[in-house]
Amino acid sequence: MESLATSLPVLLLVAWLLPLASFTTIVLFGRRLGGHGKAAGYLATGAIIGSCLISLVTLFFYWLPNVPVADAHHGGHDAHAEEGADAEHAGAEHAEGEHAGEAGQSQQDEAAEGDEHVARHDDHAESAEKVELTGEWYLLGQFGDLRLAISYYIDALTVTMFAMVSLIASCIHVYSMGYMHEELHDVTDHEVTLANGEHLHRRGRYHRFFQYLSLFCFSMLGLLVSGNLLMVFIFWELVGICSYFLIGFYIERHSASTAANKAFIVNRVGDFGMLIGLMALWASLGTFAFGDIADAQGNVLQPGIFSQVRPAEADHDLVTPAGMVRLSAREEVAEIVLAHLDEENGLAAAEAEIQAQIPEWREQGYGYWLLVVAGLGIFCGCVGKSAQFPLHTWLPDAMEGPTPVSALVHSATMVAAGVYLVGRFYPVFAPEVLLTIAYIGGITLFVAATIAITATDIKRVLAYSTVSQLGYMMLALGVGGWMAGMFHLITHAFFKSLLFLGSGSVIHAVHTNEMPEMGGLRKKMPYTAYTMLVACLAIIGAGIPLVIGLSGYYSKDAILEQALNFSTENPVHSVLFYVAAGGAAITAFYMFRLWYMTFAGEPRNKHRYDHAHESPRLMVAPLVLLAVFALAGGWALPGTNLSFVALLEQARPTGTIATAAGGELLSRLVIPSESLAHDYVVTASLIAFATALGGFALATVIYAWRMVDAGEIRQQFGAIYRFLLHKWWFDELYDAVFVQPTLFVSRRIAQFDRVVIDRIVDGSAKLIRWFSNLGEALVDRRLIDGVINAFAYKTWDLGVAMHRAQTGSLRQYVMFIVVGTVALFVIASFIWSYAVAS
Repeated sequence: MESLATSLPVLLLVAWLLPLASFTTIVLFGRRLGGHGKAAGYLATGAIIGSCLISLVTLFFYWLPNVPVADAHHGGHDAHAEEGADAEHAGAEHAEGEHAGEAGQSQQDEAAEGDEHVARHDDHAESAEKVELTGEWYLLGQFGDLRLAISYYIDALTVTMFAMVSLIASCIHVYSMGYMHEELHDVTDHEVTLANGEHLHRRGRYHRFFQYLSLFCFSMLGLLVSGNLLMVFIFWELVGICSYFLIGFYIERHSASTAANKAFIVNRVGDFGMLIGLMALWASLGTFAFGDIADAQGNVLQPGIFSQVRPAEADHDLVTPAGMVRLSAREEVAEIVLAHLDEENGLAAAEAEIQAQIPEWREQGYGYWLLVVAGLGIFCGCVGKSAQFPLHTWLPDAMEGPTPVSALVHSATMVAAGVYLVGRFYPVFAPEVLLTIAYIGGITLFVAATIAITATDIKRVLAYSTVSQLGYMMLALGVGGWMAGMFHLITHAFFKSLLFLGSGSVIHAVHTNEMPEMGGLRKKMPYTAYTMLVACLAIIGAGIPLVIGLSGYYSKDAILEQALNFSTENPVHSVLFYVAAGGAAITAFYMFRLWYMTFAGEPRNKHRYDHAHESPRLMVAPLVLLAVFALAGGWALPGTNLSFVALLEQARPTGTIATAAGGELLSRLVIPSESLAHDYVVTASLIAFATALGGFALATVIYAWRMVDAGEIRQQFGAIYRFLLHKWWFDELYDAVFVQPTLFVSRRIAQFDRVVIDRIVDGSAKLIRWFSNLGEALVDRRLIDGVINAFAYKTWDLGVAMHRAQTGSLRQYVMFIVVGTVALFVIASFIWSYAVAS
């Protein structure tokens, strides 16, 4: 384990810095790297592949040998299929016993029942070893208790995400070398028309594209390995800058520049809330570090956020940290300090009394609101980054960037960063915050899924699908399904990046994004068609119930299991389960609507069909590799217990599964243990299968068999269709509520500036000029100039008078010298005589 603590930080540091080295080299040399910068693609791709290889070596040759995985239920549904009926029966008995008593049954009884189920059903969680590595690569400075350092926090989640992100980024880099080949030469952009009527002609930006990709990968990997929230926030902003560059890659297009600005501005709204959360944490806890900060001997110099919120002495249950209690009870603290000021060692006595009072203040609820505010603040940043309601409108517009950007930035990494941070920060979230997260996720998944039904741009369908799936992850985390949410984050990364790259392959072939102009392409593009079919099956959770399925089958079923578990404990919030189940049906419908409109049937645009062709091998190879992961991402490695679930189980936040958690502000709210979700595996699996099958069947009837005409449905439900086509009017609503009032106020301020401020300034200038002219006439010209001129005139007259004595006669000058000498002698004699007499 000691070798692990020394080797892992070094390996991940190298993997992290390789893309930075690539970025720096491309910035310095750019187009000089091969013909038109072609070598920049090889350099950036080699750097991220190097990071991927180091990440895999770290995982398989360092982490797993030292931290072997335990058996996990979700390694495959077949692992617990036999216990399904018994588990369902046990779940029914649990639910019946839970609600048989009066409504005011104590939370202690509920927690006791939860503990019982944990003991029976969560053996794998108890056996999983929790290993965390914390440390500092470089101390930037220390200001009082605050340490600013480039630090790391490494656990199974870090290692897994490092491997996943670098693997997908490698596939996308390879794909981009083929997709962006036209940027190697001068480009004529037919979507940009100049004032003279000609299309824009510009130099290629091949090297710049890979420069941005390298910086983005460096930023994302830095976010994953960060050991403190301040470092997370720095890389959080850096991925936002990279996203701005990549979305606006075709900056001359008005739609692209607008989309880049929109993404940047909307994310800043969420970041404002995140700053509030950071300030609340720093003011109360005095640290941004996730884990404890220790010296070389292992002595804790400062406890981290996690150990303060879930201390070992409280069995890692969520408690309000002492710092938050003290800050909330500052008036009482001040009274105690004042009462002991006159005593000897009064401050020490006051501190002892304050420490003794903290448990009582904690019981009274002091500081809990601060814990809620800190959690909501951090979540606000995640709402912006992961495009959750109501800040979800930027992500579909971000499809203006090149398709590889959509695959990398907006499916597997950047937008997943919000979900990742919720998962990383999960131990700090109070139950009330988790409920907020669940409802935001539920609203997001439903709204985005309904909009995807009517979208015709293939990339926008996938964009709204991404927003919806991110909502699924947030909902899972909010209802207590940490494992389910993080597992879906990983599986979604594989099949969604595959879908985006597949859509790019289609666009590359037919030169349009519009699905109504496609059709029948599976004959021309079989690799693209069938790899995308695998991704579509994966995202809808296709499989044989309780036996086997594609990757999405395991993660989406896990979400529904926990949502059903949560709804059983909190019947008033059952809508969350229904939204999740209904969203599964809508997902199946719009995904197979996409596949049928693109690849099935007859070509709807013969010209585009005739010119369509399969993409080159450089683009097809990543599709095939990602299809393998989309297919088998939920399975265990043959002959082992190794699976993504087993790896994530090692990273489960301490204290989040042992007992059910109840709220303080919402006393009836219970966040049930995720281990109890296995009691609902049969019901959830059957519901998931039925809803997915229903959505698939409806799409097949309408778009494959053409038994029902889609145009007639649009006419029959015209109002609903227009509502969804205009994306619930969110853009128009925000324009009316925020943009237009802001422009109106700006125009009024500008008008006030012109009419009032400018007139005041101009009037003041005129008044000052008038006074200046008056002063010049009266003081300068008459007084000052008069005195000086008079002195000059008198001086001139004296000079003229003295000039008369200058006759030019030598004899006169000799006489004046003699007379002067005699006069001086007489005066000197007189003075001498007077001095002697005195």
